[in-house]
Amino acid sequence: MPERQPNLDPETLFGILDVSRLLAVPIELRELLGRVIDAGRRILGVDRGTVFLYDDGTKELYATVATGSVEREMRFSVDRGIAGQCARERQVINVPDCYADPRFNREIDRRTGYRTRCLMAVPLIGLEDELVGVMQLLNPDKPRFDETDERIGAALGAQAAVAIQRARLIEDRMARLKLEADLDLARSIQMNVLPKTLPASPGYDLADFSEPADQTGGDIYDVVPLDAAGADGGAQRLMLFLADATGHGIGPALSVTQARAMLRMALRYSHDLDELLRHINAQLTDDLESSRFVTAFVGVLDAQRHRVTFHAPGQGPLLHFQAANRECRWFDATTIPLGIMDDPPEVEAVEPIEMAPGDMLVLLTDGFYEYQSVDSEEFGRDRVGEVVTAHCAESASKIVQRLVEEVRRFAGSAPQRDDLTALLVKRNGA
Repeated sequence: MPERQPNLDPETLFGILDVSRLLAVPIELRELLGRVIDAGRRILGVDRGTVFLYDDGTKELYATVATGSVEREMRFSVDRGIAGQCARERQVINVPDCYADPRFNREIDRRTGYRTRCLMAVPLIGLEDELVGVMQLLNPDKPRFDETDERIGAALGAQAAVAIQRARLIEDRMARLKLEADLDLARSIQMNVLPKTLPASPGYDLADFSEPADQTGGDIYDVVPLDAAGADGGAQRLMLFLADATGHGIGPALSVTQARAMLRMALRYSHDLDELLRHINAQLTDDLESSRFVTAFVGVLDAQRHRVTFHAPGQGPLLHFQAANRECRWFDATTIPLGIMDDPPEVEAVEPIEMAPGDMLVLLTDGFYEYQSVDSEEFGRDRVGEVVTAHCAESASKIVQRLVEEVRRFAGSAPQRDDLTALLVKRNGA
């Protein structure tokens, strides 16, 4: 014979229906947990209750408990206690006499002065048989919980579990929307600090490109005139800056934006490259986490002497294309990245790059060199050199465009995993 279901009085049935309606309303998780306990008080006449949520990552149950005006999170393994057994076995546990049960922990009663006579632990099993948590109800307004209470508790638990799942999904969605809004704002701020147009320098053609792999990027660049425009409308000396911070997202974006701001501030007091780098490195070393650093190219284009003096802490390879013999001359990083050591090793003097007619200085972040194809092959510096050589007669902007097109053609359907940033300086006249 099928098991006989206990009869419920109309007041209890209407109470369960009312609870179903209340739990169906989309509300914040914190308020929802309060409604679950209130429902237990109303329908089962319990004095107190707690909803422990399940953390699948740590295999723990946890709840926020109040001690006076202070709230704290209580956590314990599912291997412990009555609630833990309820979670493991996914069965209602009815304890008629808590002090006679060795599983019961009297410590909380001792600390609070409360006396727990009996309790019922109800597993919260949601959709797709997911363990959501455990509802623990204490001291009904009768000597103990009975079979009818167990069935009512199980029904309430099933409703609560689905409501909690829904509340978590809503909160996760809202958190994602807020994060996306924050990232959009960060990207807008970062893009606004990039040059809208590059300053002119007589006899030179400049081009730029920047595309982050995420909503915010860890790359940045800048070109700053170091003197007033002459009669030909251009500055004779330009500060060239390109930087790449480790990682992706808001943190690296803030790091490189900070480095650019430091450069701009330092330029108010000195144009000496050694002094600029000492200032920026000292500040980044103080501010960055130990696992973060910034690679950078900092150079000065002198359009009158046709040379570029530079330092490249951690940034490389750098390409000097020599038009006269159509050869690619490569430079490695000149010292360690910024932000690693407060007092880095002395940098040896770096020979300036002499810019003959048609020569180019090609500055690319590692997103170009390390862009992988579907076969996990990197684009590499040889292909960069081939593209620059093949299109050396074109304008700076066209050459940058060709580099972007070729790296994307090479990658095919492979995703962009790193930021792409380019700054190209070409001397006219070849």
